[in-house]
Amino acid sequence: MQRAHTLRNRLLAGVAFALLLATAPAPAHATSKEIIELQTQVQQLLDMVQRIQSTLDTRFGVLQHLAEQTADDANRMTATVSALQQKINAQSDAANGKLDSTSGQVQSLNDSVDELKSRIAKLDKSIQDLQTQLQNIQNSSAGGTPAAGNSPGPASGPAGPGGPGASQTPPLQETFQSGVRDYNAAKYEVAAGEFQDVLHYYPMDDLAGTSQFYLGEIAYRQQNYADAIKSYNAVLEGFSGNSKAPAAQLRKGLALLQMNKKDAGIRELRLLIQRHPQTPEAAQARTKLNGMGVRATASR
Repeated sequence: MQRAHTLRNRLLAGVAFALLLATAPAPAHATSKEIIELQTQVQQLLDMVQRIQSTLDTRFGVLQHLAEQTADDANRMTATVSALQQKINAQSDAANGKLDSTSGQVQSLNDSVDELKSRIAKLDKSIQDLQTQLQNIQNSSAGGTPAAGNSPGPASGPAGPGGPGASQTPPLQETFQSGVRDYNAAKYEVAAGEFQDVLHYYPMDDLAGTSQFYLGEIAYRQQNYADAIKSYNAVLEGFSGNSKAPAAQLRKGLALLQMNKKDAGIRELRLLIQRHPQTPEAAQARTKLNGMGVRATASR
């Protein structure tokens, strides 16, 4: 642009010089023909200067427009970058807030679990004390003799088959294994009674949670899905650390689907995948969801 101004200045100086020559007094020997030719050349030079001036003005206007457009684009880009940066900062702050909230919830959950464990331990001790007292009472009833000084009468011997000593606590392992055998043999009523005995006499044992799961399986096989879900919930709520917990959640989801509660069933299967992602039950849940055309994880 500076070169254009310099060229224009030089052309103007040349035209001025030519005009000076044209208007200067002609020498005595100059002819009118030469003066006319000189004037013609000067006019041509003036026309050329005007064309160059017009071209320069046009190009200068184009350059100025491009400069203004570039400045506007730069301003818009700056505004876009600033807005994007603010959005990123806002999302980062929101994510940090959610993370802090989640951490607080996890800590609160851990505290609740610790408190629950403490209560369970106290309850277990109370049950053991109660069982010990009950055993002592049963032993006293079975081996008691008439007190000295009582009036003579029929002697009170050991309790017979129908007496107080007839009721005994069934052995844990034998009762549970018998329940499993009867379950596999489709003797569901007998198996249910044996699993109920395990729950009744050994409510804090790990086999109690497994027995609760088998009660759910019996109800599921009998297509009593509502009772099955109750048993599975008892496993998930009272025996969450039991090895059958993933299977209970899987079967609960399937039972809900059998009851045409699709949304609840899908939610339960997704929860299983989230809690126990590496288990065979989670793999079965993914297969079931894929077969239904449903994503294994909920979209956010």
